[in-house]
Amino acid sequence: MKLSKKLLFVAALLASATLIFAQSKESETNVESEYLSDVDGDIIMSLANADDLDSKLVAIQYLENAIEEGNTSDIVLKALDQLAGEGVTNQTRTKGRLSNNYPDVRRAACLLLAKVPTEHSKNTLIKIAIADNEPMVIAAAVQSLGVIGINTNDETVEAIAFANKRNQVLNPTSSLAMEVLCAYEKLADSTENKKTLINSITMISVEPHYVTPVRTKALKLLKQISSQGKSTKK
Repeated sequence: MKLSKKLLFVAALLASATLIFAQSKESETNVESEYLSDVDGDIIMSLANADDLDSKLVAIQYLENAIEEGNTSDIVLKALDQLAGEGVTNQTRTKGRLSNNYPDVRRAACLLLAKVPTEHSKNTLIKIAIADNEPMVIAAAVQSLGVIGINTNDETVEAIAFANKRNQVLNPTSSLAMEVLCAYEKLADSTENKKTLINSITMISVEPHYVTPVRTKALKLLKQISSQGKSTKK
């Protein structure tokens, strides 16, 4: 009986020691993970703040990996905000000349923002869609806005319509118009006042500079929205 009690006591001690060891290892792992995360954040911001294009492209790669691993921390969003506005909302000038106009970087950052579908990301993308002059960057921002799908008080649709109208006047681009239509398709149900939406789609459908598939899609989308409106009234 005494031997049995001793064995139980030893077993309890071993179990307790194992639990303490496991907790200690878990704590060490968490500290190490936090440290590595901080290091990654420092690296990302250092690359994003660098002057040269190569460093910013590497920052984009780091950000893509971080997001895929579930890291959507404030520093990741801060870096994405900065890179999305590189040369537009944040400018560096050398002897009066803009030296950080990197549309490829802005485009990549806008596409990554779709993978962090928050109000913050939506606001950044709206800002870029309105401020940027490069069709491929605006198209990326519009595409991501459609993916995120936040359209409170129709502000996203209004911003997209403004961006496309300006581009249609200055430099009508079929690829951008197609992204606009795809975004409208995703946002149509959440749009309360469809007047802006319909007017914008109509302008695309009659713009002779756009390729036929774009104008055809615009007409189909108009019919789709019209039929949805009729069914809702019934």
